[in-house]
Amino acid sequence: MLRRVPYKWLVATAFVFGLFMEILDMTVLNTALPALGQRFDADTATLQWLVTGYLVSMAVFIPASGWVADRFGSKRTFVFALAVFTAASLWAGFAGSLGELITARVVQGVGGGLLTPVGTAMLFRAFPPVERAQASAVLAIPTSIAPAFGPVLGGWMVDNVSWRWIFFLKVPIGILALIFTMVAIREERAERPGRFDIAGFLTGGAALALVLVGLDGGARDGWTTAAVLAQLGAGLALAAAFVVVELRSAEPMIDLRLLRNRLFRTGNLLMLPTSGALMGALFLVPLLLQQQMGIDATGSGLVTMFQALGMVALLPLAGRLYPRFGPRRMLAIGFVITAASLAALLAVNPGTTLWAVRVPLFTMGGGMALAMIALQTATFAGVSAAATARASSLFSTTRQVAGAAGVAVVVTLLTERTETRLADLGARAGDAASRSEAFFAAYHDVFLFTTALAVLGLLVALRVRDADAAASMRHAPATATEDARVTTP
Repeated sequence: MLRRVPYKWLVATAFVFGLFMEILDMTVLNTALPALGQRFDADTATLQWLVTGYLVSMAVFIPASGWVADRFGSKRTFVFALAVFTAASLWAGFAGSLGELITARVVQGVGGGLLTPVGTAMLFRAFPPVERAQASAVLAIPTSIAPAFGPVLGGWMVDNVSWRWIFFLKVPIGILALIFTMVAIREERAERPGRFDIAGFLTGGAALALVLVGLDGGARDGWTTAAVLAQLGAGLALAAAFVVVELRSAEPMIDLRLLRNRLFRTGNLLMLPTSGALMGALFLVPLLLQQQMGIDATGSGLVTMFQALGMVALLPLAGRLYPRFGPRRMLAIGFVITAASLAALLAVNPGTTLWAVRVPLFTMGGGMALAMIALQTATFAGVSAAATARASSLFSTTRQVAGAAGVAVVVTLLTERTETRLADLGARAGDAASRSEAFFAAYHDVFLFTTALAVLGLLVALRVRDADAAASMRHAPATATEDARVTTP
């Protein structure tokens, strides 16, 4: 039966399984943290290691994922990542202490650090350049659905079953993904993967880990604390060292020379406002619904789900529009819709109906579908098959940092603006209605920032040249610029 299915769709299925499981893990855990604190009698700082330990472990392996896939084979690496992630999920579900649970999360991070970049490389290798828009639509399915369903599912399981099931629920998904991948996917590996770049691995992995931990700590504890400043300072210093090491290496861990390609460079740059605005908004809305509008966790998840519904609704259309309209117009339209949707959230106030939140979230999902399809397709348009694994590692690193930075800045702004708005109340500080108005005003200030991010994305998108993405468009311009063709050195 599988032989009748085009191979590209087999790869797409395996990828959706893996990425959905990974993103679901991150979203359900946040809902369960209060319950885990009660179960293990742990404070917030200790509980945070469930998130930080995973981030650090994942960050170490993302830069190495391209070389690992080239050296050992993409299928073997993907299967290894699935097996590690699934086994660690099972271990976490049976954990008898918080220390054991944190250790299991660290092991999970090893699988998580390999799953997304290796799976993305497999996906883009399986789809020819003119069909990359379809591949990007596949990529967007788990990234849009899992964040919407995760909080709802996590809250329901914690309230009605057990916190252990937020880990157990990934086990059957992982087993199905493992069996399917081993049966349906063929092996691919680079002919000359090169030697392992130990200096790049150490500096790149440590830099990404320290930056992610620093961003997380800054949002939680403040940006002027000694630990946060040390983490960010060391992370940036190691990042600079990593750039020097990789540019001097004949066989780099991540080939930064890929950034010479104008479209690949612009795509990575665009990921900053794209992921920052999306992750920042998805972090803000549940807080607004639960803390200011009195909606419980499950109800909040059901409202937030409209963003995923909007994205899923537009994905098929976006995949068909891309070859005809090209990335520049698709990106521009997507960012305009996203910016307008985020701006519409400025109208949400204490007495506002929930439809004033649902509708902007739905349209934002549609705008993001257009933007993400165009962004992911165009970014890899000029990347050769041989360079895809390394390019995917770099793109995944950018996406991870962009999402973490977006949430960190949003949290910081919300804290600062809330304090400022409350201080402006003065003598009316004891008035409940006035305090509520101040809280909503603080959220409006931060939604204005996410709107500005989308506008920034629009300005960068207008610099994209459709000719550079000719290989990914059926009705492409006659020629592409020379620097749009990327090959492995």
